[in-house]
Amino acid sequence: MTKKHVILTGDRPTGKLHIGHYVGSLKNRVMLQNTGDYDTFIMIADTQALTDNARDPEKIRHSLLQVALDYLAVGIDPAKSTILVQSQIPALSELTMTYLNLVSVSRLNRNPTVKTEIKQKAFGESVPAGFFIYPVSQAADITAFKADTVPVGDDQEPMLEQTREIVRSFNNIYGQEILVEPEGYFPAKGLGRIPGLDGNAKMSKSLNNAIYLGDDADTIQKKVMSMYTDPEHIHVEDPGHIEGNTVFTYLDIFAEDKAKVADLKAQYQHGGLGDVKIKRYLNDVLQAELKPIRERREQFAADPDGVYAILKQGSEKANQVAAQTLREVRHAVGIDYFG
Repeated sequence: MTKKHVILTGDRPTGKLHIGHYVGSLKNRVMLQNTGDYDTFIMIADTQALTDNARDPEKIRHSLLQVALDYLAVGIDPAKSTILVQSQIPALSELTMTYLNLVSVSRLNRNPTVKTEIKQKAFGESVPAGFFIYPVSQAADITAFKADTVPVGDDQEPMLEQTREIVRSFNNIYGQEILVEPEGYFPAKGLGRIPGLDGNAKMSKSLNNAIYLGDDADTIQKKVMSMYTDPEHIHVEDPGHIEGNTVFTYLDIFAEDKAKVADLKAQYQHGGLGDVKIKRYLNDVLQAELKPIRERREQFAADPDGVYAILKQGSEKANQVAAQTLREVRHAVGIDYFG
């Protein structure tokens, strides 16, 4: 019998998930779980979220349920994927502590993903220590489940490389091939990150430029009608630009009728097609995509105790797997003194 690959992926619970998460990772997770070729662990990374939200723990507690609802709404199936809560897996903390002894401060300082995020969050000299070392925490998350496949965005490759370095160091120092080196599973070209409604290169909660999976139909329509297009396309008869035009970027991603999108592009570039018309078409496309997701989300939201039960069951299963890895790590290091 062929051994299954193991996936570890997840999200920080700092708010509801949006359509950028949906096209960049969630659809891939559903597709991979449904192949039956993977043991899939999907983590709600609340411990990691607290590294830069420690003074607002209620935000994390509230968002935990919201992220779980989004997972279930898009089709993550608890019968096929293990949904777990990071803070409920004690082995992860000890693994992190063990791996920290194998990583230098200068190496953490060179991690480009961490450097970028520290700059974005404007920490200055007040970087929380937990945030600074979170690449090591991620290595613990991945190796605890011996994941060989990690679906991530392109910008997360430096994090995976840091994990691979830790794995190689550990296995070499302690002379046992216990830990597994992971490989990234990246979204299709052009889907790694979709722009915000305002044309900003990134859709994000903090910039308030996102369409959320739980948005109602009226909210989606209002957001679409406010989207950034071509600032030089003032009159309907004016030729318009499709490059950098957020509406056409979204149509390329979400519209199934590629021939119609190509025709609309040609009309827009020639002149004679207004922004309102293409926004109405995009609204129709997004409403059709998101309506069933929203309806499933509402069904699960009506039974929050049931959702927490799913998280508890998944965390208990994950706990057993991570605890076994920790036992192997302790034995390799030689600190399993009492058997």
